[in-house]
Parts: sequence; structure tokens; C-alpha cells
Amino acid sequence: MNLAHARKLIAEARAIAVLTGAGISAESGVPTFRAPGGLWRQFKPEDLATPEAFARDPKLCWEWYNWRRGLLAAVQPNAGHAALAELERRSPAFTLITQNVDGLHQRAGSQNVLEIHGSIWLLRCTICAREWTDLSPALSIPPLCQCDGLARPGVVWFGENLNPKIWTAAERAVITCDVLLVVGTSAVVYPAAGLVPLARSAGAKIVEVNLEATPLSHSVDYAFQESAGKLLPILLNAGSFSENRLTEPRPQGSDRE
Repeated sequence: MNLAHARKLIAEARAIAVLTGAGISAESGVPTFRAPGGLWRQFKPEDLATPEAFARDPKLCWEWYNWRRGLLAAVQPNAGHAALAELERRSPAFTLITQNVDGLHQRAGSQNVLEIHGSIWLLRCTICAREWTDLSPALSIPPLCQCDGLARPGVVWFGENLNPKIWTAAERAVITCDVLLVVGTSAVVYPAAGLVPLARSAGAKIVEVNLEATPLSHSVDYAFQESAGKLLPILLNAGSFSENRLTEPRPQGSDRE
């Protein structure tokens, strides 16, 4: 019955927001930053995804991003991505906020996507600030702008601020939604993690879908421990599932933060 309640909640929502993280992409075979064996050569991602690393050795950084682009070009959106694209088509108001930079949501058909950490397929000139999209699996290294300026990946690196326009739009989406779906993320890394309590304080119901329990699980309205690819289609009444495999939601009263 809990699954049925969550289905009804989503079906009747006037406005839905979704926050996704690395978990939904991992189901497509995208390596996560901190996965076992996630090193590239002898480097950790944190050693390469910084403005300082790029300034020190832009060629090395671009070799890593080219490697990642090649991996992403070989994977496909999964059923979880497709379910969210279908949910957008059904919903009167829908915003998908993602921490992922892989573009899989758009490839699945999602339209209103806020990429708060940017996109690996976006390039930005370090001289004139022009931005453009290039979907090539491998770029000429280092890529140059039309003005001959060096291009950098259009992602938010460690130590950089989020795009204020995109972040403001994300905050607006969670403040005005009836339901916030939190999918494939532990929701503990800020500032993205702050969107969940913000939605709760505005009166939204929170539905979590994650393979494992997270620090968020005890405080949401519904916490389902299953893969997004399996469960999200079910929440859209597009399949069948044994409800006894899902975690019980924490009872909620009027004690919202």
C-alpha cells in the first residue's frame, strides 16, 4: 500500500521536482567519482577537477575528460532516465535537477533539466567566455575557441561556485513543488543537499529512491531501497513489483522542519 500511496501522490501532484545523483547514472555503467578502481592513471578525480590543476596542466586535464567522454559515449540511458522523461511529459509542471554532468537525462528525452554541476559536453573559452556544445567522443587536445583561446570543460570544478541562475532556478523548483523525488543520491553533499530541507520546509512531500539507505532516509515521507531503473517505472504504474522488498517509510506528521 505504501507504494500505491506514493504512486497516487506523484500522479496527483501539480508540480514535481526531481534531484538526481550519480546512482542513476551508475546503473547505465557510468563510473562514479569514488567507486573502487575509479582512479585514472595514478590520479584521483579530485586531483584533476580543479581550476589549479587545469592551469598547471590543461593537456593532462583534457586527456582525462576525453577518457570520460569516450566512456559516456558508449553507454545508454536506462529505464530510470526514461521514466523521468515520461513523468515530465505527464506532469503539468516538472523540473529535473541533476548533479550529473553526463547528459543522459537529455538523451532519454528530458527537456527541463537543470545541470547544477554543468555538462561534460559543454566547452567554455577561457578568454572570451563563449560556450558551445561538442558531442564528439574525443576532442583534439587541447580544444580551442574560434578566438584561439583555450577551452575548458563546462563543468563546476572543486572550489568553484555553482552557476547562480541555474541554482536560483533549482531553489525555485523545490520551493514550488508538491513532490520532490530524490533519486540515486545520498543528498549529503552541499549545496545540492540543501534542496531537500528547503523543499520540506515549503511543504513538499519527499520520495527517496536509492539502492541503499542514506542519512536522508529516516526523515523522508517514502524511502524505497531499489534501483531507479526498476522502481521509477513502477511509480508511474508502468510495471509490477513485489512491495515487500521496499523499505517502510518513516511516519510523518506535522513536524516538518
